[in-house]
Amino acid sequence: MQRYDYIIMGSGASGLMLAYHMAMDPFFEKKQILLIDKEEKNQNDRTWCFWEKEVGIWDPIVSKKWENVFFGSTHFSDTINITPYVYKLIRSKDFYEFVFSFLKNKPNIEIIQETVKGFVDEGDIVEVETDKGFYLGSTVFNSILFSSAYKNQNKYPLLNQHFVGWFVKTDTPEFDHLTATFMDFEVEQKGNTRFMYVLPFSKTEALFEYTLFSKDLLSESAYEKEIELYLREKGIQTYEITEKEKGCIPMTCYRFNKQNTTNVIHIGTAGGWTKASTGFTFRNTEKKVSQLIKNIKDGGELSKFDKRTKFWYYDLLFLDVLSQENHKGSELFSRLFRNNDTEKILKFLDEETSFLEDLKIMSSMPAAKFLKTIWARLVS
Repeated sequence: MQRYDYIIMGSGASGLMLAYHMAMDPFFEKKQILLIDKEEKNQNDRTWCFWEKEVGIWDPIVSKKWENVFFGSTHFSDTINITPYVYKLIRSKDFYEFVFSFLKNKPNIEIIQETVKGFVDEGDIVEVETDKGFYLGSTVFNSILFSSAYKNQNKYPLLNQHFVGWFVKTDTPEFDHLTATFMDFEVEQKGNTRFMYVLPFSKTEALFEYTLFSKDLLSESAYEKEIELYLREKGIQTYEITEKEKGCIPMTCYRFNKQNTTNVIHIGTAGGWTKASTGFTFRNTEKKVSQLIKNIKDGGELSKFDKRTKFWYYDLLFLDVLSQENHKGSELFSRLFRNNDTEKILKFLDEETSFLEDLKIMSSMPAAKFLKTIWARLVS
């Protein structure tokens, strides 16, 4: 069996970001790296959005940017300029092509299409089994959700960010292409946290995603009926659906990193890298990858990587409240945007605020409800 210094299992956002950063860093030039995925990634299977202040490493493949976002609800509605941030969109096909074209020019990186069946950490080496063979790695990074333990526990609440999206094209100008709809809660909530997310690429093209933060998924037709209704209410009667996408992202503070060992670290969703309170993944993953690269170069112990921060506790508290009263999402997010500077909100969601800034933001939330939830968590 061939032995590698590093094996990356899964070529989604986290696996490819990690491989890309390794490929760019001279520290890894003489390291043998294997990237395994069951299929070649070359389709538009998802859309990633994130906010950023400066020009970032992914700007060459950013297909659309917005400086304004709309937040809508019965409690508060406004179009907000998010300067100095810019909201950026990347299509997955562009991301895959960009990263793979770079990796394929690196002789120390091997890419194979095989299905990973499992792995065993034997102490001094990790054995990875696929449907076609076995591979040995000194260090393994796994982005594949093998375990459903996070679903089968009660200590940490689990909600899902689940959605269906339509890419819509019209014959006449219908969309404000300068403003992205961040959250529009002016849809029927039906006892959940439900909103429409709209990304206009031009005056005649836009992505409409009907999104829920809730425990239970819907039938695909239920999401699509809501998108159809929303378009009709906006006066958009004639349109072509050019593409569709759907997804489900777990929102939980479950301690995924407890599965890490000296030689195996779980990354991406499988490592708990999704921002638990919002479901945002791309920007959070980019930051985690940078931290992980530094940890490796500094000789840090992988099993202790990714410790809890104050933001983990904030997310846990928010999910406690939202899981108990799932219909309160519109009110909670409305308070957040109505009572705080948007730059501070985005900084807070990026986990970059000071404790004093945190207190200001948290003071905009219903105190009695959150104090009750804190007490329940303390005595449980």
